Order: sequence, then structure tokens, then C-alpha cells
Amino acid sequence: SNPFEVKVNRQKFDILGRKTKNDVGLPGVSRSKAIKKRNQTLLKEYKEREKTNVFKDKRFGEYNTKITPEEKMIRRFALERQQNYGKKNIYSLNEDEELTHYGQSLAEIEKLNDIVDSDSDTEERGTLSAELTAAHFGGGGGLLRKKVSSEQQDEEEEKPKSRKELIEEMIAKSKQEKQERQTRRESALELTEKLDKDWKEIQTVIARKTPKSERKDKEVEKPKPDEYDMIVRELGFEMKAKPSERLKTEEELAKEEQARLQKLEADRLRRMHGIDEEAKKKRPSHMSADDLAGGFILDKDDRRLLSYKDGKINIENEEEEGEEEDNENEEESQEESAGEDEEEDAADSHSDLESDLESEGEAAGNKEEKKHKTNENESQNVEKLDPKREAAKSELPYTFAVPESYETFKSLLAGRTIEQQLIILERIQKCNHPSLAVGNKAKLEKLFGFLLEYIGELATLDLPELRTIDKLVLPLYNLCQMFPEAASDSIKFILRDAAHELEEVIEVKGRATFPGLDTLIYLKIVSLLFPTSDFWHPVVTPAFIYMSQLLTKCRITTLQDVIKGLFVCCLFLEYISLSRRFVPELINFLLGVLHISLPKSQAQGYTVVHPFTPVGKNLELLLVCDKDDLKSWEKQHVPLSIVTRLKETSSTEINHTRLSCLALCFDLIKKCATLYESLPSFHEIMHPVRILLTQHVPVNEYPEKMQEWYHSALKELENKVKHYTPLVCEKKKPVPLKQYTPKIVKVLEFGRKQAGSKKEQERKQLIQRHKRELKGAIREIRKDNQYLARMQLSEIMERDAARKRKVKELLGSLATQEGEWKAMKRKK
Repeated sequence: SNPFEVKVNRQKFDILGRKTKNDVGLPGVSRSKAIKKRNQTLLKEYKEREKTNVFKDKRFGEYNTKITPEEKMIRRFALERQQNYGKKNIYSLNEDEELTHYGQSLAEIEKLNDIVDSDSDTEERGTLSAELTAAHFGGGGGLLRKKVSSEQQDEEEEKPKSRKELIEEMIAKSKQEKQERQTRRESALELTEKLDKDWKEIQTVIARKTPKSERKDKEVEKPKPDEYDMIVRELGFEMKAKPSERLKTEEELAKEEQARLQKLEADRLRRMHGIDEEAKKKRPSHMSADDLAGGFILDKDDRRLLSYKDGKINIENEEEEGEEEDNENEEESQEESAGEDEEEDAADSHSDLESDLESEGEAAGNKEEKKHKTNENESQNVEKLDPKREAAKSELPYTFAVPESYETFKSLLAGRTIEQQLIILERIQKCNHPSLAVGNKAKLEKLFGFLLEYIGELATLDLPELRTIDKLVLPLYNLCQMFPEAASDSIKFILRDAAHELEEVIEVKGRATFPGLDTLIYLKIVSLLFPTSDFWHPVVTPAFIYMSQLLTKCRITTLQDVIKGLFVCCLFLEYISLSRRFVPELINFLLGVLHISLPKSQAQGYTVVHPFTPVGKNLELLLVCDKDDLKSWEKQHVPLSIVTRLKETSSTEINHTRLSCLALCFDLIKKCATLYESLPSFHEIMHPVRILLTQHVPVNEYPEKMQEWYHSALKELENKVKHYTPLVCEKKKPVPLKQYTPKIVKVLEFGRKQAGSKKEQERKQLIQRHKRELKGAIREIRKDNQYLARMQLSEIMERDAARKRKVKELLGSLATQEGEWKAMKRKK
């Protein structure tokens, strides 16, 4: 290293006790160490970033530079011996192990001492005599050198036996031994059978019954079972849970329902045409002479159950049942025999080839008589079946096709009761479910529109059928659940037409009247089919706006308008029961209803908003002056159908209707008070209603029940406590006066450690250390990123250089080729 490049950090003053770091530093030493370390770690990871088959040496101490290679080898050898200690390789045959087969040593089996005799079936199977083994496995010399006693040696030496004699002798001995073993086995079997028989005879004598006294003692001695044991036994004997049937899908249920309805319709048509299926089943089928009754099936269980009566077998019931069965069988056999006789007569008449012309004429006459008889029988049967046919014709069909037009739909329901209409609509939906065919969805969507139109037509009658409409809402709801988009489109179309009609009438006449009952019923149906609590809904929101326009733009000129307006108010409360929206049109209309119920003298001192006017001929529309009508009035609901028949009613009924409308107004005010009590501006909203009720309404002139309704509404308005703080202007802090006294501010001396507690000092030290470590980590990360960027740049430059070199080589080769080609061309 160059001494002139050595960097020395000098201090002005030497302070005792202060440790100095890096007094002398060589340039580039720390940097070269860092680069070397990054080459070993970062560069290695960078090169192996996309490789999965990296070889990693997991031997002991491979990457530990502190251990010498000799120590590594010694430790590895020790670990290998330690792992293999106590383990034996079961597949190595070089070790001194005793190999076995079925528990026997292979070394002993190889000696072939135990040979199995295939002829012997006894328990001593495989045992052979020593002579036989010596003869077969002794090498052949044993046949000629047989051991004999000392007395017979001389005789045998004189007369030696031949090989054939010896083998025959050996075979005879083996057969004799086999026979003896068989006789021993048979004798043992006979003895065991005899012992079994003797034991059965003795067993009855040995059996002894214990007396009752001893039994009782034993029963007393028996310990009572523990509760836990009893519960365990009960659980063991309990019924195991059986798997329930799989829940069927909507498509499967629709298919089953369609099949059921088709079957019922087929049965109805069969009954309507007079075809009896049971009679067909009872008729005996024709049997040929070659029939062997192969398809015989026993339909009836003829087994008789054993029964006892007074300790004796009950035979009477069996005899009676047998007699009844015999009678039935006899009747059937008589019918069959009669049929067979007729067939035989007919066959004889047809097969008689030697008959004269007279006999042929008689046969023809007999045939005509038979035909007449059959016709008479058929006519009688038809007369008997007529009631069944009429009943079948009067029944509703079980299967219906979806009507293609409104006229066909109307003809289907015309002249039917409400229940029948509901059944027809239900069967149309089940027989034409969308999952059964491709075009059923579009057909049922049309059915929803037809049903809406039919409901509107029922509402526009002189006497509207509101009960029928109420029942028809259920199939309408089912169709809406199946096809929500089509249902919303059809109802939006109706609401759009009604709104356009209202706007056109206002443009032409300058004022509008309330719509008919059909539109009001459609608004009611909207609340039943769609959710009214949503912040915005494609059907409910337009209906909401349309109802608010009705309450603000339609003038109140008749009692019918008042009833329709109150109906819209009830719908509003139904719409906002969950969302609790504030509807100013509702409060304004209720205020106007109170206004038209006051006499002209008291209708002053407050403001009225359109569509109500402070003066005019419609001011006292709900005012009742007749005292008799006031006394005879009773609270009752105002039906919507009364709108069509108000002209035909008497004056007392009209007055009662006016009072009922006023009572309904009080009730709606009470409901609005409970609904809007949580609003901050509740008292401001309901203030004009409270003024009208307290100062202008003549309470004493109303009947007692009306006064009760009035006081309950007023009580709801006055008892509501203010749940909010009134609006107040924001208070500002007072501006302080200028003073000349100096403001002393503590100046911190930065660079020195401020005095404080031990915990605060430790906390500050930790914060400082954390900052220092964070800075160092950020610095190292930046250096790592720079190092990787340099490596990437060097790779790119190497690739570019190699590419340029190859391009130059290619261009050079092409230039040489071109030159050679030109030279060749010149020579030519």
C-alpha cells in the first residue's frame, strides 16, 4: 500500500477515556472485503435464482472454515459409524445370520432328514422307516449289505437275496405299516363317537336345578349395575343414525311433478272415455295348449297365520277364509268355463264341414243374436259409466299449456272459482317449468304479464273483485321470484305509462285527478313483490316518485279522491316502515285532510299548500253537521271498493265514511309521530299539525270514539322528548390584551444529553440506536442494489459484445463470399 494514501483521522485535543475508532484507514480495503463477501453470497444467489436442481453439499462442516479438513474427516467417519451402529442390513447375505423358512433353519432343511410320504394320509405324515431311507438315500450299497443278527449271517451268506426280492419285501412292509395306521385312526374315531353318545345320555342325569331359596340368595348377592354401565349399555342398544335421503334439485322436483300430473291427466282421460283398467286386468288372458306357465307369479300370499283362542287353535277363521276363497275361485272358474264353452261352440260351428245350408243359416242367426246381446250389454255399461264420465269431464285437467295470448289466458280462467283459478295457474307453472324445456322461460314470462293485465281488469269492474286479486298475488309472487328481471320490466312499463298519462293530463288541463283502482292496486303489489327498504331500486323508486306526484299534483274535489289519497298515504307508510325516510308529501296531505274537515269559520290562521286551497267549494268536504249521524257512527275500516259505489249510498253512510276517513287521518298522524320521532327536526316538521289539532279542530263536536283517536294522536305528538341539542353559534375565544411582561421560553442545548430519569435516558438511547441501525441497513440495501445493477449491466454488455462479434464474423464471411463470387464471375 502507498503510505501517501493512508488516511489518518487526527483530533485537535486528546481526551482521556474517550475511545477513538478508525484512527488510521487504508483506502479500498473495506470496499474490497465487501465486494468479496457479496461475490460469495449475493452473486451466487443471483446466478442460481432460476435454478431448481442446485447441488447443495450437506456434509458435516462443509461450509465451516474454522474446522480443518482432518477434523472434518474424523467427525464424518464417527457420525457414519454412529448411524450404522446397531443396524443390520436384512438384504446382505455376507453376514453370519441364520436364514429360516416357516420357522425352520435352512441349514437343517438342506440335510433332507424329514421327507414327506405322499401315500400316507395320517398324522404321522412324512415319517419313513430307517430301512427305506437307507435303501433310497444310502448310495445303493445298502440293498446288498443289510444288517442281520449273528445267527442268520451264515444262512444269508450262503443264500444272498436279489435286489428285486429286497424291494418287494420293502414295499410289503410299507403297505403293512400304512394299513396299521389306518386301522388305528378308524378305531380312534369310533371311540370318540361312542364317548359323545354316552356323554349325551349322562348329561341329563348330571344336570341339577338349584332350589328357589338358593336362587334368591344368589340374586340378592348380585351387585346392582352402575349408572355409568347402564348408560353405556343403553347407548350400545340405541338405534344407529341412518343416512337421510339426498335433497333433490329443483330440476328433479320439477320433472317428478310433471310426471305425476301427466299420469293423473292420463287417468282422467281414461275415465272420461269409459276405459276401465281394472276390468282389463281381471279378464283372463288366452293360454295356448303348449303354454307351460313359465311366467307364473304368485301375487297373493296364501300362507295362513296360526292363531289361538282359549288355548286352542282357531280353525273357524281359516275355514271361513278358505270358503270365501273357494267361492271366489269357483265364480272365476265358472266365468272362465263359460267363456271356454262359448269359444268351443264357436269353434265347433266354424269347423263343422259336413253341415247343411240350414245349419249354416241357424249359425248365422245365432251370431246375430249374440251381436244384439253384446250391443245391449255395452249400452247398459255405458249408462252405468255415464256418471263417472261426467265426473271426469267436470274435473280440471291436470296438464295445461302456457297460453300464447291474453284472450286464451282469460278463457282459461273464465267461469272458474278462485280456488280453481289458483290450481290452474299452479299446474301451468309445474307443467312448464323452465328446467323441463328450452322455451318455457319465455312463455312463463309472458304469463306474468297476462296475470298483471287480468288483475288490472278485475280492478276496473263495476264491482271490483278484490278478494280474487288478493288470492292471485301468490302465483304472481312465485313468478316474480322465478323471473325477477322480466317482472320488474313489466311493472316498470305499467308505471311509466301511468306517469306519462299524468303528465299529459296536467299539460292539457292544468290539473289531474287520482288514477283508477287498477293503478293503486299495482302500487300495492309493488310493495309485496319487491324490497322497499333499499336506498335505490329500479321498480320501487319510480313507484315512490309516482306516489309523491299523486299527493302533490292531484286535486281533491270529491270524497273518492280523499279515500284514494289516504290509501296512497297508507302505502307510503308501508314503503318507509323499514327505511324511515322522511316524506314531506305525506305530512302535507294529512294536514290538508284535517283542513277540509274544519268549518270555514275556523279554517284560518295557518297556511295550506297545494293541492289544498285555503278557500273554495271543496273546503268542508269532510265536515259532518248532522248530530244523528255523529251519534250513530262506529269506527270501521274504509274499504277501497267503496270508491265505485259512493253514488248509490245514502247520506248517513256518506257521513259515516267521512268520519271514518277523519279517524284514519288521526291514526296515520299517530304512526308518523312514532316513525319520525328520532329525526332532529321532528318538532319543526309536526308543528303545523300540532297547531291544527290544538287550536282549530272542534273536538267537542265529535263522538266519543273519535275523541279517543284525537287525544291518542295529540299525545304522541306532545310526549316526544327532544333528543337533539339546538343549533348554537360557535363561541370564539376572547382575544387577550397585549402585555409587556417577557415570555420566558426554555432553550434546549442541542448536542448535550439532557438531564432526566434513567428510563427516559434508556429510551432515548434505544431510539438513537434504532436510527443508527436503520441508516446502516438502508445503506447496505442500497449498496446491494447497486452491486446487482452492476452485475446485470455487465451481463448485458457481455451479451451485446458477443452479439456484435458474431454479427461482424457473419458480415465478414458474407463479404468474402461475395468477393469470391465476383472474382469467379470476372474469370468467366
